[in-house]
Amino acid sequence: MNYVSGTAQELGRHLRALGQYRHRVFVQRLGWSLPEATDDLEWDGFDRPDTVHVLATDDTGSIHGCARLLPTTRPYLLAQVFPQLLDGARPPAVEHMWELSRFAAVSLDGSAPARGTLDTVQSLALLAATMDVAARRGACDLVSVSPVGIQRILRKGGYAFSCLGSPQLIEGQRLFACSLPLRPERQALVED
Repeated sequence: MNYVSGTAQELGRHLRALGQYRHRVFVQRLGWSLPEATDDLEWDGFDRPDTVHVLATDDTGSIHGCARLLPTTRPYLLAQVFPQLLDGARPPAVEHMWELSRFAAVSLDGSAPARGTLDTVQSLALLAATMDVAARRGACDLVSVSPVGIQRILRKGGYAFSCLGSPQLIEGQRLFACSLPLRPERQALVED
């Protein structure tokens, strides 16, 4: 896989393909109700000029994974949409912490795993690339809202993470909020 990252302006020719990939994964495949999605593109209010996107592409340029990074000093998904996952705690808002969202590692060429699942090897590779991009942008930690099944992938990859609140059932899916340190020396143990 090749990894491409940048803001919407920096992505150029990849931007429309990213919106189409997200629509196919999150709206068509996973069935998310995303009111801002169009017939073939998935964008929302968090896709701003300062949003950083990470794409996993093959040698032909086809997208096989994506991630979105948002600084927590600006509006972000956990703080604005899912604060209940923090069990009453204040959402983080610090320069060194960024949010990871719209994470998908699914090949849509027919070789994908079962509906609603991620390819573990591809997920871990995309996560490592995304963490590298976040670190280069000044992040030391990531926060994320994820299905609880992601914990298994994080553990398999040897990543430390801390749950920021109790998992909750939201629109039929058990979600949790977590923080994930970027420094390798802090990724030795899983905390929950």
